[in-house]
Amino acid sequence: MKSMMLSLVTCIFMIASISQAQAKNTPCSGKMGGVSHCSKDGKFVCKNGKISQSKKVCR
Repeated sequence: MKSMMLSLVTCIFMIASISQAQAKNTPCSGKMGGVSHCSKDGKFVCKNGKISQSKKVCR
C-alpha cells in the first residue's frame, strides 16, 4: 500500500513539473495572463496589455 501511494505521489509531481516547464516556454505565460492577440509586426500582445519578450513570431 505504501509503495502504491508513493508511486501515485511521484506521478503527480512529475506531471506538475512538466506542466510548469511547458508554461515557462510559452509567450505571455504566468502573470502576463496568456496571449490576447498578435500585433501587426508579429509580436505577441498579452492579456495584461504588455508585449511579450518572446523570440517566436505570432501569426
